[in-house]
Amino acid sequence: MRDTYHDELDAISAALVDMANLVGSAMSRATTALLDADLQLAEQVIGADEAVDARYRETEARAFDLLARQQPVASDLRILVTSLRMVADLERMGDNAVHVAKITRRRYPSSAVPQSLRATVLKMGHAAEEIVAKTASVIAGRDIVLAAELEKDDDVMDELHRQLFTAILDDSFDQGVEAAIDITLVGRHYERFADHAVSVARRVVYLVTGERLD
Repeated sequence: MRDTYHDELDAISAALVDMANLVGSAMSRATTALLDADLQLAEQVIGADEAVDARYRETEARAFDLLARQQPVASDLRILVTSLRMVADLERMGDNAVHVAKITRRRYPSSAVPQSLRATVLKMGHAAEEIVAKTASVIAGRDIVLAAELEKDDDVMDELHRQLFTAILDDSFDQGVEAAIDITLVGRHYERFADHAVSVARRVVYLVTGERLD
């Protein structure tokens, strides 16, 4: 019975890693769709979010079922409660990717990203891919050293976010209000994607050490 129980706990951890990989793929494709004004790819990202949501529901249900049936204490209880919070963060990361794809769809056939800002948005996309890849590794290995690296990676994303704001507030920005709004939203979705990843990493640290990071 206990072997089955721990197999269930391992399955929850594996599902979290799978979700991290799914949302990482989603954001990577959303970035490509955004920069290339690729409507078909954007629609694929939007449609694929159902798989992320399904995994979210399955993982949440499995965790609640174990809480009800096994009444875990101590470290096992911490695993389940923390997993419920992590799965919610990962689901929101998937939503951020979908929002980027929807901006692409709304502006099609035009590009939502002015030529002058393409390099910055591409860097944000690359930063998001690196962050989510590390997040998957942090979950899989409960790697608190790698988790600490994500804090620095998030600083990189925050700086790129500031660069976008600086650009659209500059007097030389002449792309109009609609473009400024789109870029503001794009920057926010990448920034929030990274924030949720950091939240997951901090929860892993708590899971391993029992200590919360601010």
